[in-house]
Amino acid sequence: MTARRYCVVAATLATVLAAAFFLSSESATAAEELSKRLRDVPHKIVYESWQKDNWELLTVNANGSEPVNLTRTSDQHELYPHVSPDGTKICFVSDEGEGASMIRNVYCMNIDGSDRTLVAKNARQPCWKADGTAIAYLKGESDEFTYTDYATKGIVVYDLATGQHKEHPNKEIHHLYNLCWSADGKWFVATVHAGMGFRHGVLAIPVDGMEVYDLAIPGCRPDISPDGTKLAWGPSDWALRIGDLDFSGPAPKVTNARDVVTSDKPMKIYHIDWSPCGKYVTYSRGPAAKRMGRIPEIVGVRAVDWDIYVADAAGTNQFLRLTTDGNCNKEPDWLPAGSEER
Repeated sequence: MTARRYCVVAATLATVLAAAFFLSSESATAAEELSKRLRDVPHKIVYESWQKDNWELLTVNANGSEPVNLTRTSDQHELYPHVSPDGTKICFVSDEGEGASMIRNVYCMNIDGSDRTLVAKNARQPCWKADGTAIAYLKGESDEFTYTDYATKGIVVYDLATGQHKEHPNKEIHHLYNLCWSADGKWFVATVHAGMGFRHGVLAIPVDGMEVYDLAIPGCRPDISPDGTKLAWGPSDWALRIGDLDFSGPAPKVTNARDVVTSDKPMKIYHIDWSPCGKYVTYSRGPAAKRMGRIPEIVGVRAVDWDIYVADAAGTNQFLRLTTDGNCNKEPDWLPAGSEER
């Protein structure tokens, strides 16, 4: 190599390393700034985690401190936690049994793990009504257990006061997943895959109506903001997006879509969820490697080296890693301030 060429290569390498150091320093500074802000955020986060060969539900402070195991079971796999609007209860799914007898059921319990109550057998992906009086869930498509997230048929609403189950009037609903309920209680929003004439998309469905509306946005796993004005979702494996959600017109729509956080391949980002104050979002991030042929973001599939993060919902791409053990940490949801003292 000539002296001149060596100098050019060395200079180029120095420039690249300097840029990488600058970006790393810039990211570290942004994370530290966000961490300082989150120390004053009173909300906690609950998530699923693979602990001692078993799925458990854990809580952690918004800045990643003080993790607590809520379930501590050895024969049940608790997954997909969703906190009631008042922060007093959690609904979730539990994978129980082995082999051909394995089944996924929906449960509800107090925020401290007590008073565990079966809501429905062979059911999936529950969510709360905004007033906390009911839980909606998806029925399993067949009696045979599967990890396939869209293996569902029908929406059912469970009334906590009466214990009654009410099926949605549209009996053609199938292949939904990641169901969520609007703040006014009038709409469901969910992902559909290969169902009702849709290949893949995000749908809005009236709680008491027969209509099905395509929100015409790419991606999956939507989450409605606590005030009902915004929708968060994943438009791809490497971005999380928010948009304005409008139910006022003849058909629901999402406008002004913008990315709130992005990730570089092969690190996927999924499971976005709004904080009660609407200023932050939490999500999970990890490598794209499959396990036994299944993608890691699916409920119940182990996702090695996945962790929980928090980002500024303003779209500044500021984020903070909350967990660092990589124990398949996924499906985060926020607990309102003071939940554990109630």
